[in-house]
Amino acid sequence: MMLCSKISLKICGIIYPSRQCLIRNIKLFRKFCSSSQIHQHPLPMIHVDAFLYDDDFVDSLCEEGKMSRSYCTECGSYKTSSLEFISHSFSLMELKFLYQHVLPDLTGKVVVDVGSRLGAVLFAGYLYSSASQLYGVEMNADFCQLQEMMITKYQFIDRIKVVHADICTQASLLQKADVVVMNNVFEYFLDRQEQARAWEFIACNIRKRGSLLVTVPSLKESLSKFQTDIQLSQWVEEVQLNYDVCMEKDVDREALEQIHLYKIL
Repeated sequence: MMLCSKISLKICGIIYPSRQCLIRNIKLFRKFCSSSQIHQHPLPMIHVDAFLYDDDFVDSLCEEGKMSRSYCTECGSYKTSSLEFISHSFSLMELKFLYQHVLPDLTGKVVVDVGSRLGAVLFAGYLYSSASQLYGVEMNADFCQLQEMMITKYQFIDRIKVVHADICTQASLLQKADVVVMNNVFEYFLDRQEQARAWEFIACNIRKRGSLLVTVPSLKESLSKFQTDIQLSQWVEEVQLNYDVCMEKDVDREALEQIHLYKIL
């Protein structure tokens, strides 16, 4: 490290006397950490003086977009952003929470999972509940085939059935359901007009008084992005959940709080 009489930040061989210099010279900083530098060094590095610039301060600069901890391996650009991760299936922790703490005794009840994908809700329902029938409605033929393979392999056929169909063709199934589960079903697969139509179909056919609807995210959030004639206050009543009952180690509280339970009026 070069000796200097001032407390300094060293970036790519340049000495800056203060944090303000880093912010003022961020364009110069990017210039000296450009793709040409990356091609010269197999592992690109940014040299930061830890005595002057602690991790919290560097984190704040990254959050403000003035620095970056990532770079593009194709062009070397530091203009990168984080990807959003979204799941359309429940995790093991969420499934246990759903069947052990959210839903009541399901003896003799019919459960319908809208967009059953790999069958997680169905398989967990078979093992963690006494539901008489568990239906998975899935449009993707490959997912349906995978579910059928697991159902046969583990002998779940007596209580689980997979329906290869669009949920909007399954009015009678929704009408007889005691529990309907919907985890990020429409938002990432349909445009807003199609989402509105699908939700109106759901609201029209899930009408069995006292039946339960489980959604991720909340109905309010799902319906806020488009116009529908659905009057939530006349259709459902939200049941408040106790998210503290899940005592497992490393519980993702934020994920659990995305689960909402409604009672049909």
